[in-house]
Amino acid sequence: MGNTDRLAQLSGAGVSIWLDDLSRERLRSGNLADLIRHKHVVGVTTNPTIFASALSKGEAYDEQIRELAARGADVHTAVRELTTSDVRDAADLFRDVHTATNGTDGRVSIEVDPGLARDTERTVAEAEQLWKTVDRPNILVKIPATEQGLPAITRTLADGISVNVTLIFSVERYRAVIEAFFAGLERAKANGHDLSAIESVASFFVSRVDTEVDKRLEAIGTAEALALRGEAAIANARLAYAAYEEAFTSERWQSLKAAGANPQRPLWASTGVKNPDYSDTRYVDELVVAGTVNTMPEKTLDAVADHANVQGDTVTGTAAEAQRVFDRLAEVGIDVSDVFRTLEDEGVEKFDTSWVELLDTVRGQLDAAKAQG
Repeated sequence: MGNTDRLAQLSGAGVSIWLDDLSRERLRSGNLADLIRHKHVVGVTTNPTIFASALSKGEAYDEQIRELAARGADVHTAVRELTTSDVRDAADLFRDVHTATNGTDGRVSIEVDPGLARDTERTVAEAEQLWKTVDRPNILVKIPATEQGLPAITRTLADGISVNVTLIFSVERYRAVIEAFFAGLERAKANGHDLSAIESVASFFVSRVDTEVDKRLEAIGTAEALALRGEAAIANARLAYAAYEEAFTSERWQSLKAAGANPQRPLWASTGVKNPDYSDTRYVDELVVAGTVNTMPEKTLDAVADHANVQGDTVTGTAAEAQRVFDRLAEVGIDVSDVFRTLEDEGVEKFDTSWVELLDTVRGQLDAAKAQG
């Protein structure tokens, strides 16, 4: 089977393929345009780690760094101008996809400062600023699904801004995200916004769940515990999809849909496989269901193109089986609530650390540009 055929199969099964990466080099070299044209990529997600990596490599940002240094821009201003420039250019590149899919795809995500993850007011303010600064209808502002992020999600949607809710690990928190989404759209409608112009995805993290649960299962060490390795993440995502089906067939949703609202699609995030003992396409193969997004690093995208096993819908009707996995995890001593708390805290901390690295990198580049005069 040819390389693009597997990606075409995945797309044909109703899964939107998004790339979990962005850099100016990728934009300028034509690589992203090539992925759109030949690899069925219809969107891009970014995060502070991705931008920290992009800014630390190559010379693609040097000219803008020199211009920012000459203006005397501070490091926070510089980082925002550098990253929003890339997102704006990527959004323009996806304009035709956005038009062809009636606004569903062709989306580019940009994240609020992760240091604001526990601050509702500043998250709302930054989301509004990013939306205005990028000034493209096909972006999504990423807001983490922390307890403080939930009201920020509602308020941002209420202002007519499209949102990618990130760092969702548990089904319980995902239900709260859906509630925040519904409340946001209801307020947007009351505020006179066109609901059909608002898009949202809920980024449910996958591989990190297996990484954390497997570590705990190995610490327990019994045969029963070890037999459950590699089971948690896919079961968790399938339970999340069952929660989605329940919420988006409700009367409350039907009322919003009648007013023109688009569903908040589940997005499978963190789909790069971290354990070399597992198939490198498992978080794609096992999570195929129409009306979802799978955002992949390029390494995973290439693996899917090469040898994925796309067998149609692998999610619908799997909730009972997935729940049995969690019942067995509890029986062997896994505290899943603690797993999800740990993952959320680590997720916020990792992105915050990357943001600090990004600031440090750009600060150094500004200083070097000023020294060169």
